[in-house]
Amino acid sequence: MNKVKQKLKLGIPKGSLQDATIALFKRSGWKIDINGRSYFPEINDDTIECAICRAQEMSRYVESGTMDAGLTGKDWISENESDVQVVEDLVYSKVSQRPARWVLAVPYDSPVERLEDLAGKKIATELVNFTKRYFQDRGIDVKVEFSWGATEAKVVSGLADAIVEVTETGSTIKAHGLKIVKELLQTNTQLIANHVAWADFEKQEKIKQIALLLKGALQAEKMVGLKMNVPKEKLEEVVEILPSLNAPTVSPLYQLDWFAVETVVASSVMRDLIPELLKTGAEGIIEYPLNKVI
Repeated sequence: MNKVKQKLKLGIPKGSLQDATIALFKRSGWKIDINGRSYFPEINDDTIECAICRAQEMSRYVESGTMDAGLTGKDWISENESDVQVVEDLVYSKVSQRPARWVLAVPYDSPVERLEDLAGKKIATELVNFTKRYFQDRGIDVKVEFSWGATEAKVVSGLADAIVEVTETGSTIKAHGLKIVKELLQTNTQLIANHVAWADFEKQEKIKQIALLLKGALQAEKMVGLKMNVPKEKLEEVVEILPSLNAPTVSPLYQLDWFAVETVVASSVMRDLIPELLKTGAEGIIEYPLNKVI
């Protein structure tokens, strides 16, 4: 009798990360369908059972075993002091592939210039436990209050002396008339697992598969494939300027003293690289997107 495989209970973060996470899974080979207001989306993998929950709560659900694995921020794992297995760092957000930062900010006209200047003052934040520990570890007595949202407005309206808020570029902080005093924490999305699930061979293998393909899809976002034709006498010059992951693939063209050259390069260099390749003698240059780089 065949053993029935247990489904992996996988948590998908609700909120700002939801769309980016679903898009990442799609590039990795999994299609997740959110049906209206359902908290249990469908996925095209009969070995996975998905559930939607807030990133702020994900690590608690994974720690308790309600979910076998899930995606959440490093910040919320720290906030909840959750005992979970961190499987993979996945640096992505709703707009980019960069770590987010939790920063301490005050009004532009505030006399506060350093952490010690906040002694006896009030700080508003959603990251309450982390912020309390941060100031306690430095021996600075502050009052930390939970903010349900619109945290920037708390300090602008005088309800708090400072805020601890998450930002990627700092532009929203500045737009609210605030200045950043100090960066307290860098955070990124992490794939985490329950320790019992991680000890289960089949579930661990499935979690590792998810980690591998998600990471490959993220890597592919920063890379492109590149093809071109190069005359024999220019081949060495062209190969020399290619910033490839490994040595490029070079194949002779049929009955010609030309070669087909193919490689993978960072997308960020393409606007400067293509004109240089043309000047060097390459022709028929094709740039194409990648799904995964592993």
